Amino acid sequence: MPASKDYLAYILDQLSDLPGVESRAMMGEYLLYYQGKLIGGLYDNRFLIKPVPPALALLPDAPLEPPYPGAKPMALVEETDDRALLQTLVRAVADALPAPKKRGKGNSQ
Repeated sequence: MPASKDYLAYILDQLSDLPGVESRAMMGEYLLYYQGKLIGGLYDNRFLIKPVPPALALLPDAPLEPPYPGAKPMALVEETDDRALLQTLVRAVADALPAPKKRGKGNSQ
């Protein structure tokens, strides 16, 4: 079952105090970006976030689940009602990730 638009709206509302949060639809699911960095996504109405050390420190008991069969596991965010935690988590994950690569005209990826 793909992620619902209602669930997307709920998560985006929880993160609405953070400038630069964006979502992109991808094959019935939604990828989540913060300040241009891919931090996680919504898959089957589950909020999964990249399992970088700061995320795992904030969510020590989070199960690791693949977003789809064959994918690398990500941390499941179960406390989606905790707005402050979600915002802290998104900031921490983005800070731990490298800056997005700029794509030039000659680069095809």
